[in-house]
Amino acid sequence: MELVLKKSGSGYVYQSDNFDTVLSGNLPEELQLLATAPDADETVFGADDGARLTALKRGVAGTKIPASTEIDVPSPTGMLTYRLDIERVETSDMTGILSVITDISETRHRERILKTLLRELSHRSKNLLAIIQGIATQTARQALSLDYFLTKFRGRIQSLSYSQDLVTDSSWRGAYLFALTERQVSAYWPDSQVPIAITGINAHLSPNATLHIGLALHELIVNSASYGAISAGVNSLTIDCFETLFDDNAAIEMAWVEHVPLSVVQQEVEEHTFARTVLERVVPVAIGGKATYLTAPDRIEYRLIIPSREYEIIAEA
Repeated sequence: MELVLKKSGSGYVYQSDNFDTVLSGNLPEELQLLATAPDADETVFGADDGARLTALKRGVAGTKIPASTEIDVPSPTGMLTYRLDIERVETSDMTGILSVITDISETRHRERILKTLLRELSHRSKNLLAIIQGIATQTARQALSLDYFLTKFRGRIQSLSYSQDLVTDSSWRGAYLFALTERQVSAYWPDSQVPIAITGINAHLSPNATLHIGLALHELIVNSASYGAISAGVNSLTIDCFETLFDDNAAIEMAWVEHVPLSVVQQEVEEHTFARTVLERVVPVAIGGKATYLTAPDRIEYRLIIPSREYEIIAEA
């Protein structure tokens, strides 16, 4: 019996009807006094839990109906949780209360972690749904037809999906700026032999920054593929990231600079298109930064300042 208990990780205390300990075995170090101390429950578990446990044992003794409870016990390694399964045992030789004690600390720890992760997942899912709702609303406002809406909306949702994949692959820690940029660009510049130039600091972005900066990159790339350098089949755009200051605090600046061939006729950018709204308002507000978007017949520039709370500068694995 002792061997079975050791392998199961459980201990036991058998008490008489007067709650004097008769037998015990395989008790963890924190519960050793249950075998010897007077008023053992109060001594080991404290006044409140001890009184609750004693009352529970009296109930089991009176009704003969088994009961279970859980009690937390502080230890040098942290809080431990024990489950006590209590029942009345009657034999020809003795009658008393048997308490089987099992350490369930690891199980409860995993449950707490799981609950935390589920709460975090729920929070992030709501944020993602809010972003999708905003994309749908703003795209619909600019849509001239159903086909136009579907084309633009699908492209933006696909862009969001690319960014979300990177966030998910990192266990919700975010994504590196270079990886995010390459993923967004690849759909519109598939020439891996002549990649878009991405230079400077490869900052690790927060999940929030990853999703919103991914949207900004998508709008810039789509514009270039439609009316800019990529549409002309030339690789004349650069993306650079460097350290700067924002409100006297550390920050980084992402600079998109695109040289447009004079042979390319750019479409006039309306003042309140969704793309401009994303670039100048939605993204900088979402990350608490600042953005400027400048266009000229031969040049497009987008500069986004990202505050330090939305990134880390770490070595990429």
